[in-house]
This record gives sequence, structure tokens and C-alpha cells, in this order.
Amino acid sequence: MKIKSVVKVMNFHSLLKVDKAKKKAEKYFAYEKGLTDFVDNILNNRNLILDKKILKLDKKQKPLNIYIGNDLGFCGNFNSNVNHEALKDTQSNKIIIGKKILTGKENVLLALTKDDYLQNTKQIEDLIYEKIINSQISEINLIYNHYYNVSKIELVKRKILPIEEEVYKTKSHKEDFVIEGDINDILLNVIVMYLAYEIRVATENSYASENVARQMLTKESLKKIDEIEEEDLMEYRKEKNAKSFKKVIENFIKLKR
Repeated sequence: MKIKSVVKVMNFHSLLKVDKAKKKAEKYFAYEKGLTDFVDNILNNRNLILDKKILKLDKKQKPLNIYIGNDLGFCGNFNSNVNHEALKDTQSNKIIIGKKILTGKENVLLALTKDDYLQNTKQIEDLIYEKIINSQISEINLIYNHYYNVSKIELVKRKILPIEEEVYKTKSHKEDFVIEGDINDILLNVIVMYLAYEIRVATENSYASENVARQMLTKESLKKIDEIEEEDLMEYRKEKNAKSFKKVIENFIKLKR
């Protein structure tokens, strides 16, 4: 009975956290879209590509993959796909967000719990800044469980840098710019800001996915507990009826004597 009460509380908290996490993620969507369009306009702008020596990634370098998992218990399967991808990924440098992602130490540049990340996002921003300015990465990818709705959560691997031109193939970026200062320095700071938003949005989305998983698991657990309690009650009634019947038989035998 005590376990059932605990599971009920966890189930209720997960429902509350799903809504809160969704609202947080949605808060970042508008910023993310506007910033992505702006960065895309620069990185894939034909005038800048032709006229300026704008920042380029080195395709010969390793990718940087950012794996996002969970910190909470009671949803062990939630991290299994993320862990599988991280463990088989031996060709990339990695950033880990979530203390239950098990990758060992191979190529792990930074490992943070979700709380650590939320309290100090600058650690990741500084690392990314250093890698880009020193031409030490070929691309950046996010790997996490993406929340679409309560019945659809999928593992996704999403490239956030470079911004592929074919993604925006309906656009034709030909605007010209008057630039004061170092274009690469300006662009690098804009890119890092853009990446920080992408990581934050994915982390909040993963948090929503995590709580959906917990809510579904706790709901299933409550159902199983109810079934066990029902089986125990039926067994108790069966034993009670058997004892009552035995007593009736014994009394009947006594009367016959």
C-alpha cells in the first residue's frame, strides 16, 4: 500500500512536470526560429561566401555530438537508445548532459548533470567557441529523445551546425551587408548564441519526454499494483471461503455424530 502511494505521487508529479517542460520548450521556439533564419542568412549568403573569408568548419575534423539524457529514476528504458548511440559512437567528440548516460570516458570532452548544465550553460558555450575558433570540429549534432505528443517520443539525431543550405532551399540569401569589425568574431558569437538556444530547446524537450516516460511507466505500474492487489484479494477470499466451508463441514459432521 505504501509503494502504491509513492507511485501515485510520482505519477502526479510527472503529469505536472510534462506541462511545465512543454511550456519551457515552447518559450524558446520563437527565438530559435528567428535566430536560425538569421544565422542561415549569413552562413549561406552568396555575397558573403564570395566576398568575405567567413568562418568555415573543417570537414576533416571529428564531429561534436551532444547526448542528452535524464537524471531522474523510475524510467530506466528512457536512456537505453541514447546510451546505445553514445556507446557505439567512437568517431566523435562528445558532450554529455544527464548523469545516466553511460559512455565511459572515450572522447568525452564534458559531462554534466541536467542541473549542472542549467546552472552553468557557459561551460558548453566556451567549449564550443574554442572548438570552432580553432577549427577542431566538422559539425555539431544533438542526440536526444524528442517529445512530439503524449503518444509519440522518438530518438532523434539533429545536425545544428553547419546549417545545411538544402534545408532552406526555397530561400535565396543574396542580401549584402555593411560590416564594421571582424566578421568572423561577430559571426562566431552569433553562432554560439544560436547553438546555445538549440541545446537549451533540446534539453527542455528531452525533459518533457522524460516526464512523459515516467508518467506512462508509473501509470502502468499503478495498473500492475491494482492487478496484484485484486489477485491477492481474490486469493484471500478464496482462502476465507475455503475455511468457512471447512468449518461448515466440520460442524455438519459433529451434528451427524
